[in-house]
Amino acid sequence: MNAPMKKKIQKKCKIRGYNIKPEALDEILSFVTRFEPTEQEEAIDLVLENLEHESVKSTVIDVEPVQRVLNLLLEADAAEETVETFASSSSAIAVIDVFDVLRYKYDAIRRNFYLYPGSSPLHGDAAAKSALYRDRFMLLSQRLSRHQDFTKPAFESELSQFRSREISPIQSLVGQKGRRWVMGVISQLEDGHFYLEDLTASVKISLSDAKITTGFFLENTIVVAEGEMVSAEGIFQIYSCGFPPPEDRDKSLQVLAGHNFFGGCTFTKEETIRQEEMEKRAVNDMFVILSDIFVDKEEAMGKLEIVLDGFESEEVVPSLFVFMGDFCSVPYSQASGPFSILRLQFGRLGKIIAARPRLKENSRFLFIPGPGDIGPSTVLPRCRLPKCLTEEFQKYIPEAIFSSNPCRVKFYTQEIVFFRQDQLYSMSRSSLVPPSVTETTDPFQHFVATITHQSHLCPLPLTKQPIIWNYDHGLDLYPTPHTIVLGERSPQKAFKYTGTTCFNTGSFSMDSTFVVYRPCSQEVELSSL
Repeated sequence: MNAPMKKKIQKKCKIRGYNIKPEALDEILSFVTRFEPTEQEEAIDLVLENLEHESVKSTVIDVEPVQRVLNLLLEADAAEETVETFASSSSAIAVIDVFDVLRYKYDAIRRNFYLYPGSSPLHGDAAAKSALYRDRFMLLSQRLSRHQDFTKPAFESELSQFRSREISPIQSLVGQKGRRWVMGVISQLEDGHFYLEDLTASVKISLSDAKITTGFFLENTIVVAEGEMVSAEGIFQIYSCGFPPPEDRDKSLQVLAGHNFFGGCTFTKEETIRQEEMEKRAVNDMFVILSDIFVDKEEAMGKLEIVLDGFESEEVVPSLFVFMGDFCSVPYSQASGPFSILRLQFGRLGKIIAARPRLKENSRFLFIPGPGDIGPSTVLPRCRLPKCLTEEFQKYIPEAIFSSNPCRVKFYTQEIVFFRQDQLYSMSRSSLVPPSVTETTDPFQHFVATITHQSHLCPLPLTKQPIIWNYDHGLDLYPTPHTIVLGERSPQKAFKYTGTTCFNTGSFSMDSTFVVYRPCSQEVELSSL
């Protein structure tokens, strides 16, 4: 089927004086087949024109320059097609659906990231599940390899050996004596018995005497541990255990070589400077974030009207309202009323907003589904609310944005992640050892530490929270965003950790709580009626 197109690509290469290697040919073919048949020739010409700007050292086209060109073209295409921008400046606020975020993988041999070729089906095969764990491990492994405490000293000495925490492969522990540092995934390969796995092997572990750091140590989390083999039992006795240390955001960005992991527009250096200047001047911009907007409850709608009236009378209205689910007081699967009633209730919400002309005209409204809302399943990431539910609402607020859960928002250069999920309780219950009380006894701070160090919004085992294997990257927190907004039914909290602002909105319908966030200063106002 693709043979005629391959010949066409080869012919166009020869006209330009190039010979193309089979691997490079397959890459171009994979890119071209994304387009309609009438646009495919133009796509080939676009690739070849961009290749001429690459430093091709011979007349033979290799796969590396082709991959670089295709990465740039795909990023530019994604930025144009998937990002919805609005507000006074065309790039002030951008909403990014995580199903539109490009997927990158780490090449351990070349020590760089590359764009995953081809599309990712929703229903992955068995290999996709193992790739999920491997990709998470490689992401944190490459991050750890740059940390000064875990880097092999350039010159061996007694002092360097004392300070070094060089990571040993688990496979190398067999027959070794003395303490070693290892990195691995905590797994339960047998009922009641836990193991530490890396890409080389697995070893049974004992956490009975382990000194741990802040966070919830769960099955499937990735840890860095110091311990030694107990030869008689074949168990790796862990003495100290912690998560891989986080990395400064700017340092991570240097390694990415221009790849855009967050999604949305990619700015040049000059554009970034201009955006930063505009961001500094946006002191009046604020986001109002509410979780649990029960459209089927009169009391909840009454409280929402009070909030909207308050902001309608403000001198400067909010730039963005973020409404996170659940939008029904009981999970939709258990709701007794027909679908048409919920649709009309959404329409009523639109009417309430439209009755506030200043908000309707000057604010934007973003909707993110909750764990109990209507959708194909409870698996993460969750797709946006279906159009058949929101059509009545959009008659009143046609520019409202409905996005995925989690959802990403760019405010000029700032990256903000919104996530509506109740998992704090599950994580505290699923912890393999009681959390450390050395630094904090606050479960929310343990929660924030866990997701930040793991660079992942939901490090729970897949048996407790299913994830779409091919879209696990939609829950990544790498490079670390500026702000993480959580919608949990636990009490309101705000916590700044390793430079990242993280806060929980609480439940509006249950506790009358919401948050006002000023992105310019990263100021968090925990509010309630």
